Amino acid sequence: MGGVSSRVLKLFKQRDTKILCLGLDGAGKTTLLYKLILNEVVETIPTLGYNVETVQHKNLTFSVWDLAGQERIRATFWTPFFAKTSAIIFVVDSSDRSRIEEASTELNKLMKEDELKNIPVLVYATKQDCVDPMDVPELTDCLNLHQVKDRKWYIQPARTIEGIGIYEGLDWLANLLTDKKKHQKKSSTASDTKSPNATSPVTSPKFPSFNFNSKKTTPIKT
Repeated sequence: MGGVSSRVLKLFKQRDTKILCLGLDGAGKTTLLYKLILNEVVETIPTLGYNVETVQHKNLTFSVWDLAGQERIRATFWTPFFAKTSAIIFVVDSSDRSRIEEASTELNKLMKEDELKNIPVLVYATKQDCVDPMDVPELTDCLNLHQVKDRKWYIQPARTIEGIGIYEGLDWLANLLTDKKKHQKKSSTASDTKSPNATSPVTSPKFPSFNFNSKKTTPIKT
């Protein structure tokens, strides 16, 4: 099949804040991603592989990986992307009660993955402009988030087409990741002070053997 493209390798090496954008097919992941980047709604078709874009928000730069959500490929296609992930954006169609149980099952599977242990989860409740959407308390119950104790999570209602709620969700995530980086830097400094001669081995990341066609990245200003 060939290896990962050089563009993807470059993204992995340059960006230490990697975010996976996951959810069921039709939840609005790709529409949300390109609203963030272009500040406009673009016509999309079901994602069959992935889209990767760079999003600049406040003092952070994210590499956001939007992965296809069709049922037949979730289990095998999502897993190779889990390594070195800093956060998950999980997109839920808040107007579709018929699939909320399926969404809950997939989210809970993700949170049981060893490579995704303890990382924060931002849930975008999209399509709040539809008739009778689920609100935050209902979604919290349906997704069983009250039982999640091993990580930070947050539900952000959103009207993607109008741009309402999408940046507020990123605010929460950016603040959380910035605080985490400060804490890690402080811990690293303290460790270096105690052991000035200590060195850590440098290892190269391993990448899955897929053929990917990455998309051009476009920063946004907020």
